[in-house]
Amino acid sequence: IGRINFLEVLREVEHGMYLDGEELGEILLPAKYIPQGTGTGDIIEVFLYNDSEDRIIATTQTPYAMVGEFAYLKVVSLSPYGAFLDWGLPKDILVPFREQKERMQEGRSYVVYLYLDEQSGRIAASSKLDKFISRQKNRHYEAGQEVSLLIYNESDMGYNAIVDNCCWGLLYHNELFQELHEGQEIKGFIAKVRDDGKIDLTLQKSGYKKVDSLALHIIDVLKENDGFIAVSDKSDPQIIYQLFGMSKKNYKKSVGALYKKKLISIDNDGIRLLKP
Repeated sequence: IGRINFLEVLREVEHGMYLDGEELGEILLPAKYIPQGTGTGDIIEVFLYNDSEDRIIATTQTPYAMVGEFAYLKVVSLSPYGAFLDWGLPKDILVPFREQKERMQEGRSYVVYLYLDEQSGRIAASSKLDKFISRQKNRHYEAGQEVSLLIYNESDMGYNAIVDNCCWGLLYHNELFQELHEGQEIKGFIAKVRDDGKIDLTLQKSGYKKVDSLALHIIDVLKENDGFIAVSDKSDPQIIYQLFGMSKKNYKKSVGALYKKKLISIDNDGIRLLKP
C-alpha cells in the first residue's frame, strides 16, 4: 500500500476489474482507470491506496509522492483531525495534528514525509521530518557525487536540503549564486561528508572534474557574443553567475584551463575566443 505494484487482472466486472493483491486479497481497479485493451491475465502497473471508505483500491494515476518519500504538498482543507494535502489523487492525504511540526494553514505548502500508519493501515503524512530521516538507511557518499535535493528551509548558514530522500545536507550562502525556495527540487553534488555524518553540498561539481564541462559552456557563451565578453577575474560574482551560471571560483578555474590550451586570450577588458 502506498507504492507502485504490478498485479495480475483476475476478472472483469461491471464497475471495473479485480486484481490479485495476494495477501491483501482481491483489489478493485475502477473502470475509469483501466487502460484500453487490458484483459484477464494481464499484468498491470497500479498504485495502491485507501479510498474514502478505507478499502484498498488500485489506480493507474500516479501521486506526487509515495510512502517512504518526502514531498512539498499544499494544504487544501482543515478538519477536526488535522490538515488534508493535495497529493494528486481524488482522496486527499491527512496530516494528523500530532504529526504537524507547526499548526498547518490552509493554502500553504509544506515539506512532508509520507508513511503507512501501522495502527490504522492508512497512508498519512508528517511534517516532523527528523524522526523519519533518522530511520533511513545510511548511504556512503563521496565528494563530487551527484545527488537529488529537496530544499527544506533557509537558516543563518544556508539552505537545509533533503539528500536523495534519505538525509540532511547544507548548501552554504556564500557558495550560492541563485535564489532557492522551500520545496524546490534540484540536482546538487556532495562537497564534503563530515566526521559527524553531516553533509556539505554544492550546486556545482568540485575539483577539476568539472572544468571541461564548464569550460565548454564558456566557449559556447563566447560564440553567442561574437567571441568576446567584457568579464574579468575582477568582475562582480553576480555578473559572472548571470552570464555563465557558475561561481567566480569555478569561472577562474575554467578560464585558466582554456587559456593554457590557447583557446582564449585574457585581455585587460575581458576574455576573447581565439580562432583555431
